[in-house]
Amino acid sequence: MSSFLDTSVILRYLIDEPRAMADLATEIMEGSEELLVAPVVLAEVAWVLGSLYRRSRPEIVDGLIDLVRRENITVFGLDEQLAVDALLLCRPSGRVSFADAFIWAAARASGDLPIYSFDARFPNVEVEVRRFLP
Repeated sequence: MSSFLDTSVILRYLIDEPRAMADLATEIMEGSEELLVAPVVLAEVAWVLGSLYRRSRPEIVDGLIDLVRRENITVFGLDEQLAVDALLLCRPSGRVSFADAFIWAAARASGDLPIYSFDARFPNVEVEVRRFLP
């Protein structure tokens, strides 16, 4: 059987507090059940870690990469390497948002469909981005 993970469970696991929730999150995350994570959840976890917990981008990216590489975790709709590649786009700086990186990954997973964007910072690595800039 598989189950989806919510942002709150992943955060309790990564932050390791409050103790009771962190212990339960660890039991879930380190169990044998196959766990599914939607890309939007990873983007939300990244946002909370950066904005509320003041974690650095490299720390956030490395933690999420470790998470998606866990044997019992699957990023829903993306293969593991594509999810890792999306996260790596975010590592160097704040230039690429986590949400944009997962839109990029979805385009790659779809057979490289083009992306429309007004965002000059949208990643255009191995995917066509049709920008409309004023």
